[in-house]
Amino acid sequence: MKKESKPNTVTKHRNGRAYHYYRQAVMEDGQRKERYIPINAEPGTHEYDRIYWAIRSGKHAAPKPKRNWAALIQSYKASRRFRQLADGTKRKYLPVLDEFGIKNGHKDVTATRRGHIVAIHEKYADTPRKADWYVQISSILFRHAIELEWMTTNPAAGIELFGAQREFQPWPAWFQAEYLARAEGHALAAFYVGAGTVQRPGDVAKMEWSHFDGEYMSVAQDKTDARLTIYCPKLLRDYLETLPKRGKFISAKNLTQGISYDGIEKVFRALRAKIIEEKPEAKIYTLHGLRYLAAVELAEAGCTDSEIQAVTGHKSLEMVAKYRSAARQKKLSKTAQQRREQNGDRT
Repeated sequence: MKKESKPNTVTKHRNGRAYHYYRQAVMEDGQRKERYIPINAEPGTHEYDRIYWAIRSGKHAAPKPKRNWAALIQSYKASRRFRQLADGTKRKYLPVLDEFGIKNGHKDVTATRRGHIVAIHEKYADTPRKADWYVQISSILFRHAIELEWMTTNPAAGIELFGAQREFQPWPAWFQAEYLARAEGHALAAFYVGAGTVQRPGDVAKMEWSHFDGEYMSVAQDKTDARLTIYCPKLLRDYLETLPKRGKFISAKNLTQGISYDGIEKVFRALRAKIIEEKPEAKIYTLHGLRYLAAVELAEAGCTDSEIQAVTGHKSLEMVAKYRSAARQKKLSKTAQQRREQNGDRT
């Protein structure tokens, strides 16, 4: 970098060529930064002097700051709104943010139109959850762009999502029996620890022996950031007493690492595939359905909303109401049919 005779000018050399700039100090987000404005002329010429003095006097149009996807994503990641997200939520956002940056990093955010977002949504219609996720993350980024005053409207706002395609189904007794008849190792641990603590599979994977004091399991929920101390029912305590300690984690990969959520999911899918060979109807049951089953059992046992929340860790009552509704429907169906029988209906 060579300094020219005129104040605030510099020359940069790249690939054997010299590029001349006016170095201008600017304030961005309360910080002093330097902007380099090109002088597309050779020093000592009239054109060089004309551009230089036009810049000095403010008559030369300075280049607009970059408002591309890469800059927006970087700004959002550094924002307080992103930093305050739960760690589990951040881990879900980051792959999509990184994908946006790779595919569209150089593109102008402000040039995005609603039609572009709708087209992407339709493109991934065969994977509706993925399609909806793209729209939702896009909307979050557009809201951040509005806060930065890059744009005034959110092109993704109000786009109709495909929505949930299938709710998790609680495991019925027959599926539990089929599962336990085949389960061993990590698959068996996933059942007893998952059903016993009523936690998400990802949180089950992170449980260490040091978290269990013989009666209670200490849990740090990945999705909600909630820290819970869960009483372990006798069935779980008895199982843990028989389980050999092969490392730091209850579901150990080696001495220092635990099996990941993906690892547990892979084991579950392999076991379920064997069940499906004999009973195709098993296809609808997922690993998350085990937590749903355990939560419904709490509701069926007459637990209050506060008691259920103390175990599941849900921050809102919406899911608790869903568990209670499932339990209530089962109970009401029994009383309704018993009334029918008492009334003499033999059909």
